[in-house]
Amino acid sequence: MTTSKARLPSIDEAECPVPLATLGELYRGDGETIDTIVSGIPARTRARLAAYLYGKSHTHEIGLRVAATCAETDLVAAAGLVGTVLFTQSRARPVRAAEPRVPATRRISLAGSAAARAG
Repeated sequence: MTTSKARLPSIDEAECPVPLATLGELYRGDGETIDTIVSGIPARTRARLAAYLYGKSHTHEIGLRVAATCAETDLVAAAGLVGTVLFTQSRARPVRAAEPRVPATRRISLAGSAAARAG
């Protein structure tokens, strides 16, 4: 008996207001690329995208950058009170350029273990 596994969309896919390919381009893009992509997205969809990105820790900064291009009324319509906060935060500080996503490297310090042996 063979069973076929149907691919069910993940929660992220169901909630994301843009195609996953666009989301990937935003995630990998620098500030200029993000601005170019966002400029072609309708205002209400852009506000929903800002709220979606802002709600995820790894895309929080991109969400703020997108929100900075949105009207407060659109953000509030898309996310209610969170939209108001998003509007305020996106304008409270300059938007940093999105940095390319590279895996973080951890520094290892052995200084603590040397001090423990000396004592």
